[in-house]
Amino acid sequence: MSEPRFLCDEMLQRLGRWLRAAGFDTAIATSGSDDRALVEQARDECRWLITRDRHLARFRNGDGRVVLLVANETTELAAELSARFAIDWLHRPFSRCLNCNTPLRPATPAQLECVPAEARAIENQGWYCPTCDKVLWRGSHVRRMRHTLENFARDTWEMASE
Repeated sequence: MSEPRFLCDEMLQRLGRWLRAAGFDTAIATSGSDDRALVEQARDECRWLITRDRHLARFRNGDGRVVLLVANETTELAAELSARFAIDWLHRPFSRCLNCNTPLRPATPAQLECVPAEARAIENQGWYCPTCDKVLWRGSHVRRMRHTLENFARDTWEMASE
């Protein structure tokens, strides 16, 4: 079974970025996107359209690919989505660009020259996004983000065992 691919509407941009952080192929709608266009994009790209918009969830021709979440907070949304799709929040953390969703590549030694010397002294490795043309490395923000992903995973596990 292939892993789910997602399209988050504009209300769920934050959740979309967390899905990307976990390694899931997640498109995020731009502000003002047309409902019909979102449904068609989800269908054409074989994605699950994730929304909090009740009108969008009832949209005709959604082919059953529109998923309505009711929670308000990101943690609760993550738990709700996990219950629906058995999301592994520690799937492949930080393997996709948070900005554009492109799979990251290992940075070359020449690309690593862009990483601050202090960061290279701690860990001499990084990743490159060919779409954004950016070199990324594991700074303190990655530890904080990993902690959040671990909390999402723990909350999912606790819900499943109740």
